[in-house]
Amino acid sequence: MTALADLVLLLHALVVLFIVGGFVAIWLGAALNWEWVRDRGLRFVHLAAIAIVALLAALDIPCPLTFLEDRLRTGSVGPEGFIQHWVGRLLYYALPAWVFTLVYIAFALVVLLTWRYVPPRSRSHS
Repeated sequence: MTALADLVLLLHALVVLFIVGGFVAIWLGAALNWEWVRDRGLRFVHLAAIAIVALLAALDIPCPLTFLEDRLRTGSVGPEGFIQHWVGRLLYYALPAWVFTLVYIAFALVVLLTWRYVPPRSRSHS
């Protein structure tokens, strides 16, 4: 089960990378005239991803990926593995839940505001 839990942890890290890295890529791409950062489908998935994170936090619903990873690790014994150690350090911080909720909602609003300043286009716009 530890390997499966590590896989869920890696998936979680990829979701975070998509949300945070996608935001950076959108602004960088706008500055460098990368058309792909204006793709409406990509932008909708990006906005939906952070909106779901913010909504779950606002409703005090645990992240499904964190919940699943914890369930898969329950009962596992032995030292912490490499993936769990390093990826876990990048994802999890010991702060009050309200701090994360505030950050997620603020980030979702900034991503939404980005639609105004770097508007997505339909594919037929080329």
